[in-house]
Amino acid sequence: MRPGDTFVVLLLIGVAIWWFYIRGRHWYHKPRPSLAIPQQDDIYVPSEDAVRLLNERGYEIVAGKTRLPVYVTLDGEETESRLFVDAYVMKGDELYIVKLARERQPLEMTASAIRDRLLVYSLLYPEAAGVLYVDPETRSIRTITFDIERETG
Repeated sequence: MRPGDTFVVLLLIGVAIWWFYIRGRHWYHKPRPSLAIPQQDDIYVPSEDAVRLLNERGYEIVAGKTRLPVYVTLDGEETESRLFVDAYVMKGDELYIVKLARERQPLEMTASAIRDRLLVYSLLYPEAAGVLYVDPETRSIRTITFDIERETG
């Protein structure tokens, strides 16, 4: 090797590393941060029966009913809507979002109905282990998780 060849090789390696770094940034997308679990002094859950049922099954309530404002812009005009989480619970190290069954809005237990009604909570709280659908009347707790498979191509 002649004098200066080492410098050229190191320079080419540096340019290659820089090029791969710049190209790689376009393929890497940071996940959207989730919403914070509210800190509440007074925890309110709309159903005492649900609280008892969750406690009996080993869940600890860490936050109660929470209103999540949603701002929708339609053709340049902004309106406000809302989502409600009935409770946030922990079991071991895992967080769950709780939705209570409602007599006037029954949830059909089909994949599409569950997706339409509850997927949004998993998207808002990706660190959650799942959504608990609690029906105090039948004393049932259904654990719902979502796995979104991305197609390539």
